[in-house]
Amino acid sequence: MPSVLAIRHLGFEHLGVWDAALADFGFEVFYCDPTVDDLDSVDAVEPDLLVILGAPIGAYDDELYPFLTAEVRLIERRLAARQPLLGICLGAQLIARALGARVAPMADKEIGFSPLQLTEAGVASPLGHIEDWPVLHWHGDQFDMPEGTTLLASTEKCPHQAFAIGPNVLGLQCHLEADAREIESWLIGHCAELIASGRDPRAIRSDAAQYGPGLETRAARVLRSWIAGWE
Repeated sequence: MPSVLAIRHLGFEHLGVWDAALADFGFEVFYCDPTVDDLDSVDAVEPDLLVILGAPIGAYDDELYPFLTAEVRLIERRLAARQPLLGICLGAQLIARALGARVAPMADKEIGFSPLQLTEAGVASPLGHIEDWPVLHWHGDQFDMPEGTTLLASTEKCPHQAFAIGPNVLGLQCHLEADAREIESWLIGHCAELIASGRDPRAIRSDAAQYGPGLETRAARVLRSWIAGWE
Protein backbone atom coordinates (compact mmCIF):
# COMPACT_ATOMS: atom_id res chain seq x y z
CA MET A 1 0.00 0.00 0.00
CA PRO A 2 1.45 3.44 -0.92
CA SER A 3 2.03 5.77 2.00
CA VAL A 4 1.82 9.47 2.84
CA LEU A 5 3.85 10.97 5.66
CA ALA A 6 2.48 14.33 6.78
CA ILE A 7 4.52 16.57 9.07
CA ARG A 8 1.84 18.18 11.26
CA HIS A 9 2.62 21.07 13.60
CA LEU A 10 -0.93 21.75 14.87
CA GLY A 11 -3.66 19.21 15.54
CA PHE A 12 -6.30 21.01 13.50
CA GLU A 13 -4.04 21.72 10.51
CA HIS A 14 -4.18 18.23 9.01
CA LEU A 15 -4.81 16.86 5.51
CA GLY A 16 -8.51 17.67 5.82
CA VAL A 17 -10.51 17.37 2.64
CA TRP A 18 -7.61 15.65 0.88
CA ASP A 19 -8.05 12.49 2.96
CA ALA A 20 -10.72 11.22 0.56
CA ALA A 21 -8.64 11.94 -2.56
CA LEU A 22 -5.66 10.14 -1.05
CA ALA A 23 -7.87 7.19 -0.17
CA ASP A 24 -8.97 7.02 -3.82
CA PHE A 25 -5.33 6.33 -4.73
CA GLY A 26 -5.02 3.75 -1.96
CA PHE A 27 -2.68 5.80 0.22
CA GLU A 28 -2.23 5.05 3.90
CA VAL A 29 -1.65 8.28 5.84
CA PHE A 30 0.79 8.66 8.73
CA TYR A 31 1.41 11.81 10.77
CA CYS A 32 4.64 12.93 12.37
CA ASP A 33 4.85 15.67 15.02
CA PRO A 34 8.15 17.52 14.61
CA THR A 35 7.84 19.07 18.08
CA VAL A 36 8.28 15.67 19.75
CA ASP A 37 9.46 13.21 17.06
CA ASP A 38 13.07 12.86 15.92
CA LEU A 39 12.99 14.03 12.31
CA ASP A 40 16.61 13.07 11.75
CA SER A 41 15.55 9.44 12.18
CA VAL A 42 12.75 9.72 9.61
CA ASP A 43 13.41 8.04 6.27
CA ALA A 44 12.97 10.86 3.77
CA VAL A 45 12.65 8.49 0.80
CA GLU A 46 10.41 5.68 2.06
CA PRO A 47 7.00 7.48 1.90
CA ASP A 48 5.49 7.74 -1.56
CA LEU A 49 4.49 11.30 -0.67
CA LEU A 50 5.88 13.66 1.96
CA VAL A 51 3.65 16.57 2.99
CA ILE A 52 4.83 19.48 5.13
CA LEU A 53 1.81 21.20 6.69
CA GLY A 54 1.37 24.71 8.07
CA ALA A 55 2.01 26.47 11.37
CA PRO A 56 1.92 30.07 12.67
CA ILE A 57 5.71 30.40 12.98
CA GLY A 58 8.42 31.67 10.70
CA ALA A 59 10.45 29.42 8.43
CA TYR A 60 13.70 30.86 9.85
CA ASP A 61 12.66 30.85 13.53
CA ASP A 62 15.17 28.11 14.48
CA GLU A 63 16.33 29.94 17.61
CA LEU A 64 12.75 29.99 18.90
CA TYR A 65 11.73 26.59 17.48
CA PRO A 66 14.87 24.43 17.10
CA PHE A 67 13.02 21.53 15.45
CA LEU A 68 12.89 23.62 12.27
CA THR A 69 16.56 22.86 11.62
CA ALA A 70 15.87 19.12 11.50
CA GLU A 71 12.74 19.72 9.42
CA VAL A 72 14.75 21.56 6.78
CA ARG A 73 17.27 18.71 6.74
CA LEU A 74 14.41 16.26 6.13
CA ILE A 75 13.16 18.38 3.23
CA GLU A 76 16.67 18.59 1.78
CA ARG A 77 16.96 14.80 1.85
CA ARG A 78 13.58 14.48 0.14
CA LEU A 79 14.49 17.01 -2.55
CA ALA A 80 17.76 15.19 -3.21
CA ALA A 81 15.80 11.98 -3.74
CA ARG A 82 13.51 13.75 -6.28
CA GLN A 83 10.45 12.09 -4.75
CA PRO A 84 6.98 13.71 -4.52
CA LEU A 85 6.94 16.55 -1.99
CA LEU A 86 4.08 18.91 -1.12
CA GLY A 87 4.40 21.98 1.09
CA ILE A 88 1.49 24.00 2.45
CA CYS A 89 1.95 27.49 3.95
CA LEU A 90 4.90 27.06 6.35
CA GLY A 91 5.65 23.84 4.48
CA ALA A 92 6.06 25.70 1.19
CA GLN A 93 8.19 28.33 2.92
CA LEU A 94 10.44 25.64 4.39
CA ILE A 95 10.87 24.04 0.96
CA ALA A 96 11.81 27.47 -0.41
CA ARG A 97 14.29 27.89 2.44
CA ALA A 98 15.79 24.46 1.77
CA LEU A 99 16.30 25.59 -1.82
CA GLY A 100 18.16 28.71 -0.67
CA ALA A 101 15.39 31.28 -1.06
CA ARG A 102 14.54 34.07 1.37
CA VAL A 103 11.36 33.91 3.45
CA ALA A 104 10.25 37.16 5.07
CA PRO A 105 7.19 38.91 6.56
CA MET A 106 4.70 40.52 4.19
CA ALA A 107 3.55 44.11 4.61
CA ASP A 108 0.16 42.81 5.74
CA LYS A 109 -1.05 39.35 6.68
CA GLU A 110 -3.23 37.55 4.16
CA ILE A 111 -6.10 35.90 6.03
CA GLY A 112 -9.46 34.90 4.55
CA PHE A 113 -10.96 33.69 1.30
CA SER A 114 -10.01 35.12 -2.10
CA PRO A 115 -9.10 33.70 -5.55
CA LEU A 116 -5.59 33.10 -6.82
CA GLN A 117 -4.32 34.83 -9.92
CA LEU A 118 -2.88 31.95 -11.92
CA THR A 119 0.05 32.38 -14.27
CA GLU A 120 -0.05 30.72 -17.68
CA ALA A 121 1.86 27.82 -16.17
CA GLY A 122 -0.58 27.77 -13.27
CA VAL A 123 -3.61 27.48 -15.53
CA ALA A 124 -1.97 24.53 -17.27
CA SER A 125 -1.07 22.93 -13.93
CA PRO A 126 -3.37 21.09 -11.49
CA LEU A 127 -4.16 24.50 -9.97
CA GLY A 128 -6.25 25.20 -13.05
CA HIS A 129 -9.06 23.40 -11.22
CA ILE A 130 -9.35 26.28 -8.73
CA GLU A 131 -9.12 29.13 -11.22
CA ASP A 132 -11.35 32.06 -10.12
CA TRP A 133 -12.58 30.21 -6.99
CA PRO A 134 -11.87 31.72 -3.54
CA VAL A 135 -9.40 29.71 -1.46
CA LEU A 136 -8.36 30.04 2.18
CA HIS A 137 -5.29 32.17 2.90
CA TRP A 138 -3.73 32.29 6.35
CA HIS A 139 -0.15 33.54 6.37
CA GLY A 140 1.97 36.55 7.17
CA ASP A 141 5.21 35.52 5.44
CA GLN A 142 6.04 34.79 1.84
CA PHE A 143 8.94 33.19 0.01
CA ASP A 144 11.14 34.53 -2.74
CA MET A 145 11.03 32.27 -5.77
CA PRO A 146 13.67 29.55 -5.40
CA GLU A 147 16.02 29.05 -8.31
CA GLY A 148 14.75 26.48 -10.79
CA THR A 149 11.10 26.72 -9.76
CA THR A 150 8.06 27.78 -11.79
CA LEU A 151 5.66 30.41 -10.45
CA LEU A 152 2.08 29.15 -10.64
CA ALA A 153 0.00 31.76 -8.80
CA SER A 154 -0.05 35.18 -7.17
CA THR A 155 -2.37 37.53 -5.30
CA GLU A 156 -2.24 41.29 -4.94
CA LYS A 157 -0.80 41.01 -1.42
CA CYS A 158 1.45 38.04 -2.11
CA PRO A 159 3.10 37.83 -5.56
CA HIS A 160 4.53 34.37 -4.84
CA GLN A 161 1.63 32.08 -3.95
CA ALA A 162 2.62 28.76 -5.48
CA PHE A 163 5.58 27.14 -7.20
CA ALA A 164 6.48 23.83 -8.77
CA ILE A 165 9.65 21.93 -9.54
CA GLY A 166 8.73 19.61 -12.37
CA PRO A 167 5.76 17.33 -11.72
CA ASN A 168 6.82 16.07 -8.26
CA VAL A 169 7.31 19.14 -6.04
CA LEU A 170 4.55 21.62 -5.25
CA GLY A 171 4.57 24.53 -2.79
CA LEU A 172 1.35 26.35 -1.86
CA GLN A 173 0.87 29.36 0.40
CA CYS A 174 -2.90 28.81 0.49
CA HIS A 175 -4.74 26.08 2.40
CA LEU A 176 -6.50 23.91 -0.18
CA GLU A 177 -6.52 21.08 2.37
CA ALA A 178 -8.57 22.97 4.97
CA ASP A 179 -12.03 21.55 5.64
CA ALA A 180 -14.48 24.46 5.82
CA ARG A 181 -16.68 22.37 8.12
CA GLU A 182 -13.86 22.61 10.67
CA ILE A 183 -13.24 26.35 10.28
CA GLU A 184 -14.20 26.94 13.92
CA SER A 185 -11.02 25.12 14.99
CA TRP A 186 -8.99 27.59 12.93
CA LEU A 187 -10.87 30.58 14.32
CA ILE A 188 -10.26 29.45 17.88
CA GLY A 189 -6.73 28.13 17.39
CA HIS A 190 -5.59 31.34 15.68
CA CYS A 191 -7.82 33.76 17.64
CA ALA A 192 -4.87 35.82 18.93
CA GLU A 193 -3.60 36.35 15.39
CA LEU A 194 -7.09 37.34 14.21
CA ILE A 195 -7.43 39.90 16.99
CA ALA A 196 -3.92 41.30 16.49
CA SER A 197 -4.43 41.67 12.73
CA GLY A 198 -7.96 43.11 13.00
CA ARG A 199 -9.70 40.25 11.19
CA ASP A 200 -13.33 39.47 11.94
CA PRO A 201 -13.91 35.74 12.45
CA ARG A 202 -17.54 36.17 11.44
CA ALA A 203 -16.52 37.12 7.90
CA ILE A 204 -14.23 34.10 7.57
CA ARG A 205 -16.93 31.82 8.99
CA SER A 206 -19.47 33.15 6.49
CA ASP A 207 -17.09 32.75 3.53
CA ALA A 208 -16.22 29.21 4.64
CA ALA A 209 -19.89 28.27 4.53
CA GLN A 210 -20.33 29.90 1.11
CA TYR A 211 -17.21 28.68 -0.67
CA GLY A 212 -16.28 25.53 1.28
CA PRO A 213 -18.37 22.93 -0.58
CA GLY A 214 -17.25 24.08 -4.01
CA LEU A 215 -13.65 24.42 -2.85
CA GLU A 216 -13.63 20.87 -1.47
CA THR A 217 -14.55 19.48 -4.90
CA ARG A 218 -12.03 21.64 -6.71
CA ALA A 219 -9.23 20.99 -4.22
CA ALA A 220 -9.72 17.23 -4.60
CA ARG A 221 -9.33 17.63 -8.37
CA VAL A 222 -6.10 19.56 -7.82
CA LEU A 223 -4.59 16.80 -5.71
CA ARG A 224 -5.78 13.99 -7.98
CA SER A 225 -4.37 15.73 -11.06
CA TRP A 226 -1.05 16.40 -9.35
CA ILE A 227 -0.65 12.79 -8.18
CA ALA A 228 -1.64 11.46 -11.59
CA GLY A 229 1.13 13.57 -13.15
CA TRP A 230 4.02 12.28 -11.04
CA GLU A 231 7.01 10.87 -12.84
